[in-house]
Amino acid sequence: MRVSDIMIKKLRDAFAPEFLDVIDESHRHEGHAGARPGGQTHYRVKIVASAFAGKSRVAIHRMINDTLAEELANQVHALAIEASAPRA
Repeated sequence: MRVSDIMIKKLRDAFAPEFLDVIDESHRHEGHAGARPGGQTHYRVKIVASAFAGKSRVAIHRMINDTLAEELANQVHALAIEASAPRA
């Protein structure tokens, strides 16, 4: 199973997002620190979920990082996060 598939499942289970996109940007980091052959090391997460309502940006990032802790400790070298609550 691809790392992105695991991340998608975990984020969906944790936050039931209205919108979720997990983008593998590893190809943009070839030759940089943390890059490995085959990629799956650098990701961007775009997520909109009610679970983030009233939370600070730091709190939201912590929630996402906690959810993906295993991947961040092992396969994922870098994670860019674009997260928000739905607009009213």
